[in-house]
Amino acid sequence: MATTTVHDATGRDGPPRAGTPEDRPRRPRRPRRSLLPYLLLAPAVVLELAIHVVPMLVGAWMSLLELTQFHIRDWSTAPFVGAENYRVVLDFDSAAGAALLHSFQVTVLYTVCSVGLSWVLGTTAAVLLQRPFRGRGLLRALFLTPYALPVYTAVITWSFLFQRDNGLVNHVLVDQLHLLGDRPFWLIGDNSFAALLIVSIWRSWPFAFLCVMAGLQNIPADLYEAAAMDGAGFWRRLRSVTLPMLRPVNLVLLLVLFLWTFNDFNTPYVLFGGSAPEQADLVSIHIYRSSFKTWDFGSGSAMSVALLLFLLLVTAGYLLLTNRRRNDA
Repeated sequence: MATTTVHDATGRDGPPRAGTPEDRPRRPRRPRRSLLPYLLLAPAVVLELAIHVVPMLVGAWMSLLELTQFHIRDWSTAPFVGAENYRVVLDFDSAAGAALLHSFQVTVLYTVCSVGLSWVLGTTAAVLLQRPFRGRGLLRALFLTPYALPVYTAVITWSFLFQRDNGLVNHVLVDQLHLLGDRPFWLIGDNSFAALLIVSIWRSWPFAFLCVMAGLQNIPADLYEAAAMDGAGFWRRLRSVTLPMLRPVNLVLLLVLFLWTFNDFNTPYVLFGGSAPEQADLVSIHIYRSSFKTWDFGSGSAMSVALLLFLLLVTAGYLLLTNRRRNDA
């Protein structure tokens, strides 16, 4: 009678053994986490901490001190006053609070006018240059020139243009077009706000033009063809097709323009030489003058922190409102 020999997994004769390592289920190995992404992000994180986070924390600490010119050489001697600086600068019945409130109102008006007009000009130019025609590329490059110029170069040029006796603006308005009887002052007095607003719009609208032009490239041409077949004219297509499709772009664009304009420091500083007139006293210039002209860094830091909190609240409210409308739609 023939016998059958059973070979186990190791090649030896005999019944297979239970519980051998080959029969046990293997646990999946966890993938090793590479350190390369963290190493690549490390320089950006270090720069962010050094440029933004650490100065922000230092400014918040300075707002709790009575840091004036008598203690600027040794911060340890500056007395801790807590929220006293906030109480002084936010007391709108006092001289400091009234000046800050006036500066805040000027900044709000300046931001609304600059952002609104920049968006209108940028959108209009992008829509008009959407269709191909001869010279379109040259016009696009020309429109982007103000955005490509350095800030100081552009604003210094405008400061020469606004000169009362030798400026090109008065020469055109008074000598050539005869629209004004006398040469007005543009960099002081009531006209300073208009001059600041013109320079801001001139610098901001090319960015709106660039963003809207990029958004128009993503709108399918079939939508315009279908609207044209239904008898929709230019304004109807603009209202029913272009603007609704540009809504995601405009949401981000308006927020970025608002933050840039409200925090604008370079334009008024270069245009007015660091001492803006009362009619164009933006919050950024007001904080600078309160800190570096009167050497009251505690109050200036308190104004900066209050401005930061205001911008954070406005940004959070804007994002919540837009997200709610998007979810409802």
